[in-house]
Amino acid sequence: MSIAIKGARILSMDAENGARPFTADILIEDDRIAAIGPGLDLSSADTLIDGTDKLVMPGLVNSHMHSNEALYKGRYDNMPLEVWMLYAYPILGAPVLSPRLVYLRTALCAIESLKTGTTCVTDDVYESPYQTPDQLDALFQAYDDVGLRATISGHVVNRPFLDTIPFARDFVPADVQARADAGTPMAAEDWLAICKDALTRLHGRSGRLNFMLAPSAPQRCTVELMQAAMELAEAHDVPFHTHILETKVQAVTGQEFFGETLIAHMHRHGLLKKRTTIAHSIWVTDADIELIGEAGCSIVHNVISNQKLGAGVAPVRRLLNAGVNVALGSDGISTSDTTRMFPVMHAAGLIHNVQTPDTDFWLSAEDVIRAGTLGGARSACLGDQAGSLEPGKKADMLVIDLNTLPFTPLNDIANHVVYCEDGRSITHAIVNGEIMAENGQCLRVNEAELLAELREEMPAFMAAHEETEALNRAFEAAFWQVHRKANGRDVGVHRLGQEPAWT
Repeated sequence: MSIAIKGARILSMDAENGARPFTADILIEDDRIAAIGPGLDLSSADTLIDGTDKLVMPGLVNSHMHSNEALYKGRYDNMPLEVWMLYAYPILGAPVLSPRLVYLRTALCAIESLKTGTTCVTDDVYESPYQTPDQLDALFQAYDDVGLRATISGHVVNRPFLDTIPFARDFVPADVQARADAGTPMAAEDWLAICKDALTRLHGRSGRLNFMLAPSAPQRCTVELMQAAMELAEAHDVPFHTHILETKVQAVTGQEFFGETLIAHMHRHGLLKKRTTIAHSIWVTDADIELIGEAGCSIVHNVISNQKLGAGVAPVRRLLNAGVNVALGSDGISTSDTTRMFPVMHAAGLIHNVQTPDTDFWLSAEDVIRAGTLGGARSACLGDQAGSLEPGKKADMLVIDLNTLPFTPLNDIANHVVYCEDGRSITHAIVNGEIMAENGQCLRVNEAELLAELREEMPAFMAAHEETEALNRAFEAAFWQVHRKANGRDVGVHRLGQEPAWT
């Protein structure tokens, strides 16, 4: 199977051209880019796409997403992370979802992603109370059916919940603590067995789907589990994906639990490596940034989700200057309320401008596109396979119509991509050398039927979830107290605005 694109403007994001477009042809053979250049012989191609007035660019990479939140999209607002988690990741009463509902939930995210320009996702999936092999199979099947490239986890927490948040036991009533402690986290050896099985059965499926190791966070997992996860990730050359320093509460967590920052804790235990991806990295110190850069880690800038949760703004320019690979993510579908990556790029291009008048700390459109493409591929250990348009790489790309409102009048194409486009101009989404979406339609699944089936499932699911929310409301007052106490601490860095708090 071969696809040819003739005479398009190409934004390749390779080392030579970056975000400077040039005009050329592209030849795709099987799952890879065979050639890029002017005047290619395209006569033998099975499919020919006219590139006149078209832009071809790498597909966007969503480097941190939680598809398990998709059923809560649009449900929560004005809650900081630690309060919001009580409802989106409930401690008490969470029902085990059927594999079919997991499939439908995942397909919802995959369809929206593909239609709006994302060809590759890193999906860090947590199931309450923990993931079953059948649920993991359903995740892989959904991504396989829709046609995305995906790196998928079985997210794990193996410490008691109230021991993962500072001051929780100071404020949560004793009887409520007892109810929380009655739950048993998944044993490390059981989780590792599931991961080994997934690496054997599912990793590499269809040439697009991979598995990764994703211990939740250093305060939520034992050192022994995290080190075992790293050993397994290294043995199979897959990402080690975790969450660090999303909120000021977590900055206090390092001081309270370990007497050092969470990044220093990771470093001390040998967990900062090139394959380590850190979601968020907001409340990092200069010393933390140096450690992350020296190790060659990746961080994922989840700018929209971090705004909605009031978490703060990651010091992205400082991280880039230290040699950190920066990627972009939507994060949870109920904290960004979307999987769409063009809005994430837009927000990432703007938010740093209001952090400082020093323009050296602002991001250029090229910085943002690189983070949303090649930076994301590198964070998924796919930098030699995806993220830029180069011969030999996987054929993951977007064809964009330049005769649309977002590109009229046409000035700097990179600026238009970041600040004007929203996904409406995409004519083709190509993944692994196959056209997976065309003119706003997914070609491999019946979107209307899947969405109708999901809507039919929602009343019963939501009735059960409302009961779960009611059970977990018992923790809320205490967690607001944790939020206030931790945010009153001086942790040596400031990643939030200047309005006075609780005056």
